[in-house]
Amino acid sequence: MTNATALSFGFPDTKVGETASWLVLVRQKQPTFGSLVLVCKEEAKAFSDISAAAFADLQAAVTAIEALLRKAVGYEKINYLMLMMVDPHVHFHVIPRYDGARSYDGQAFADAGWPGPPALAEATDLGAHRAAKLAKTLQRDWPQA
Repeated sequence: MTNATALSFGFPDTKVGETASWLVLVRQKQPTFGSLVLVCKEEAKAFSDISAAAFADLQAAVTAIEALLRKAVGYEKINYLMLMMVDPHVHFHVIPRYDGARSYDGQAFADAGWPGPPALAEATDLGAHRAAKLAKTLQRDWPQA
């Protein structure tokens, strides 16, 4: 099951992993390397509207994301931003934070906002093809249940 928000973030091509209630997708616009989107599979448009099962499953999704990004990015902090200004269904932008830069596919990714709030406007747009490529790379390290 999916919704319009997941589709707007490139699902299924950008899918890194999933749990029973959540999809984990590569964020095409990367304010920092490894930025993801955590999308609830339900049609809920308010956080309070997700099911008890989705709330409980959020722990499994966050645990898997943090294990994945710890290995792939070596983040120092991690930000979960529930912005929901354009895409209507419940989702979080997951932004790994770090001092310095990380490299992927011949490109350096600095955290322009470090140590303050994430600089979302400074994002590197991977484009659809490179976002799908990064998703495939990260899929290899998605924790298996």
